[in-house]
Amino acid sequence: MSDLIASSAIDRRLAAIVTPVIEGLGYELVRIRLMSGKRISLQIMADKPEGGIVVDDCAKISLAVSAVLDVEDPIEDEYALEVSSPGIDRPLTRLKDFETFNGYAVKLMTHDLIEGRKRFSGELRGVENGEILIEIAEGTIGLQFEWLSEAKLLLTDELIAESLKARKDAGVITEEFDEVDTSETTED
Repeated sequence: MSDLIASSAIDRRLAAIVTPVIEGLGYELVRIRLMSGKRISLQIMADKPEGGIVVDDCAKISLAVSAVLDVEDPIEDEYALEVSSPGIDRPLTRLKDFETFNGYAVKLMTHDLIEGRKRFSGELRGVENGEILIEIAEGTIGLQFEWLSEAKLLLTDELIAESLKARKDAGVITEEFDEVDTSETTED
């Protein structure tokens, strides 16, 4: 399992427990993180294979995962379970995500320095021979999937507009919305 889905050893262990449950319900695990702080929380991001997860889906996943975690009991302390969609500016955690979101603005981070840098922002250009292609100011470069420590879509007007349209087309949004104004405004 990729470290973009589950980064730490405990995350990988938890992913091994919850993935069969999530997939058995017809969803996909996008990311899992056990977060510590004042309050420990287990954050699970899931999606439908075709996209478009809604609150009722998250509730269904939460109930099923909660039951399995109660039996397996992999977390010693009290924790809050948070199940959510990946959101519009979603993390890209699987190789197929980089193909699906070809053409979108992304931010990629690598574990180690690549030509003097770890952060790359630009337009995703798909996958070729296992490399993630990204167009940056200097040109299109390829990064090995294993080199990535984090990857996510950047929130743009185009991404928001397409997300709203997809949700409306899927019947998730039923009321009328004004069109998204993507024109540039200038201040006097």
